[in-house]
Amino acid sequence: MSVQYNFRYEDGREVDFRVTDAPAKLPQGQAIPTWVNLDYCQCSNCPLNTSEHVHCPAAVAIVPVIQAFQAEDAYQKVDVTVTDERRSYHKNTTLEESLRSLLGLKLATSGCPLLSQLKPMAKHHLPFASTDEFIMRSVESYLLEQLFARREGRTPDWDLKGLVERNQQLQLVNQALWQRIHAECRGDSNLKVLLSFFSMASSVSISLESQLRKLQSSVLSE
Repeated sequence: MSVQYNFRYEDGREVDFRVTDAPAKLPQGQAIPTWVNLDYCQCSNCPLNTSEHVHCPAAVAIVPVIQAFQAEDAYQKVDVTVTDERRSYHKNTTLEESLRSLLGLKLATSGCPLLSQLKPMAKHHLPFASTDEFIMRSVESYLLEQLFARREGRTPDWDLKGLVERNQQLQLVNQALWQRIHAECRGDSNLKVLLSFFSMASSVSISLESQLRKLQSSVLSE
């Protein structure tokens, strides 16, 4: 997997990021931010042990992005081009929306044991996904997991209870990540992105049934 993000500001500045499914590494020759340490605002549901892991995998993955955009305004307009092995996407949008797309991809491929549950969706990355698209893709991916589970002789979860529980766990991760980067950010772009993650995760963990009812008419043939 290889996905390239190019950000072009209205003043002509450009920033590029490449995301692969290889484990992220900290930049060499630079000071390591304190908030990258695993024991700094560690997620309450983190399965990793500080005696075995010095750094948080999710934090390591997003360090370059957080540092590049830490002083930026979330609502400024940017031209963003996203290119993968199959196609390119382009959108003139807010920095918040484009960062949500990039950070979501980086977190899902970071190697975090909890966020890695999103890796199947990351392999079929859809930049700039709306909440409805996130719900649709989350449910589709989860139901495919259950289909394969049934074929392997395991009991499938057609009622999506596991999907709700998964997103409840992801909400805890998002909250801890927000606490990690809060002191690092002078602008509001990174913080608003993580707040939007809260909203998307809660749309599955708290109000999945109502979200599904909204999508029903677009899925079922009349």
